[in-house]
Amino acid sequence: MAITKDMSIIEVVQKYPDTVEVFVNAGMGCLGCAAAHFENIEQGALAHGIDIEALISNLNEAVGAEA
Repeated sequence: MAITKDMSIIEVVQKYPDTVEVFVNAGMGCLGCAAAHFENIEQGALAHGIDIEALISNLNEAVGAEA
């Protein structure tokens, strides 16, 4: 698994630019906000009411990693 729920949002976006579309489609369009710099994926997903397991699966699919 390349991406885990404890990774920071900005870390994932910087390392895997293809994930931006996944975040936006999931309803996390705040990638440019301050919270993206210190929140991990799980915290961001919880704040937006997003299914964390589905998000992680979609993010890993976008980067070609097994979830």
